[in-house]
Amino acid sequence: MLEIIAIVVSFFFAMNIGASGAAASMGVAYGSGAILRPRNALLLCALGIILGAVIGGGEVVKTISSGIIPTSLISIKIVVIILFSATFSLFLANILGIPLSTSEVTVGSVVGVGIAHQVLFVNNLLWIVMFWFIIPIIAFGIAYIFIKLLKFLKLEEKYSFEGKIVTYLLIFAGFFEAFSAGMNNVANAVGPLVSANILTVSKGTLYGGIFVAIGALLLGRRVLETNGKKITSFSKIEGIMISGTGATLVTIASIFGIPVPLTQITTSSILGIGMAKNGSKITFQKKIVKNMLMVWLISPLISLTMSYFLVKLLIENDIYSIVVLASLFLATIGAIYLMRASKQEKRTVHEEGGGI
Repeated sequence: MLEIIAIVVSFFFAMNIGASGAAASMGVAYGSGAILRPRNALLLCALGIILGAVIGGGEVVKTISSGIIPTSLISIKIVVIILFSATFSLFLANILGIPLSTSEVTVGSVVGVGIAHQVLFVNNLLWIVMFWFIIPIIAFGIAYIFIKLLKFLKLEEKYSFEGKIVTYLLIFAGFFEAFSAGMNNVANAVGPLVSANILTVSKGTLYGGIFVAIGALLLGRRVLETNGKKITSFSKIEGIMISGTGATLVTIASIFGIPVPLTQITTSSILGIGMAKNGSKITFQKKIVKNMLMVWLISPLISLTMSYFLVKLLIENDIYSIVVLASLFLATIGAIYLMRASKQEKRTVHEEGGGI
């Protein structure tokens, strides 16, 4: 029964990955008009995801399944806890309107289990976290240098006349980004199943890729529309750079088995373009930087706490740890409430010119 639950939760998680992150890969091509029909964009996205998962998704699956904690720890109960923690964290974040990274959420869930059992491959974890910071910085630098070089060489007018070539390149860049998402993100859903020997690596990447693709096809329309509208201010050549840079960096990380956050990488490219075109003052006054940093911090911590809590509650029956976690949670909520109340009081005193 638990095995069936684990498979159902895994494939549901995979569909949500397809609906949120993967479907956004074709947003640039669709928003710029390179692909006119959203259905066609999603079909290309689905094809890219499946191919990426089957051809190159195995290394990241191995990292999620055995590179962070020993496989000897993995039981069906642990698999359900990891998948439930990751899925619940994403669901909670969607309600609160916080865009979490599926890679970071999944790694956080696995780390929570490792901490609960006091067994963790720390060197591998530090290597992964280092990539989470380095790759977005590289994406930012590439975008910044690209736009500056484009302006210096005055190639913007030249590219505007090569409509068909640029359009085809943009569609290919979107497909390549979907391919890279398949290589990297499918592992988040099926890695725990592979670690428990419920699925082999090859079957996991195939089935996971199919369900991520199904999620993109059935549930990705809204994300595609939203992403398309948001990126219409970028030119096609800038769109090629955004999708191409993200896809290339994610593909390289996938070859080395590193799960990375595609959303943050894309956001960093957009920031690089903004800074190159408008300067640091305009770019860094936006909320996008603050939101990105919050995503980096919150994504793994929510799922880490959830999986740790569930291991202590359901497997070890450690009531004392549950009390400590609950107390910490309540203290955090109370501290946030007091900080907001204090700010509101100061604002009231300032506006009314009085005191208590």
